[in-house]
Amino acid sequence: MSASATRREVRREHSRAANRASILDAARRVAARGDARTLSLRAVAAEAGYAPAALYGYFRNKDELLLALAAEDLSALTRALRASSAGNGRLAEAAMAALTLLEHTETLAAAVSALPAQASEAERIFNGRLIAALTALSEASGKPATSRETQADIVLMAASLAGLALLLRSGRLQALGFSAADMIGALSRRFGI
Repeated sequence: MSASATRREVRREHSRAANRASILDAARRVAARGDARTLSLRAVAAEAGYAPAALYGYFRNKDELLLALAAEDLSALTRALRASSAGNGRLAEAAMAALTLLEHTETLAAAVSALPAQASEAERIFNGRLIAALTALSEASGKPATSRETQADIVLMAASLAGLALLLRSGRLQALGFSAADMIGALSRRFGI
């Protein structure tokens, strides 16, 4: 391959990545105005300034788009967990950072219904980022997930945080008379951290 052909290929890949990022940004704006579960490719295409059919060059369907959004959110969650805990086993700080992020996004909840019956590249990416987030939570807790029991504890902590985020987003946690800090303290005590 010639140098000019290589440069064209690099430019094409950069352009494709920029277009994909633009579509994901548009999808996030559309989801923020409504419900991520009812996101439509037509609405995303209109928001991004594309013809609806053009989106199929980037995502096979709405579920794949939702999984891509959720994978981005898992990456943000992992970064928040790692930044807040700094590897020092400060679960309360990391959990509060996770709750703050989860409270303002619903793509992770929507992605559960988008997981395909057959394995796909989008699912593989989602799963990899989920594992990274669980690993960051494990590091923040100060309990390395080296045994099946500690792995189960980390999954239970993650499920608790996801449930708390839903209660926070809906206003139900406050209606029950609890604050996020109350629940993080209970979570820390429950897992002996």
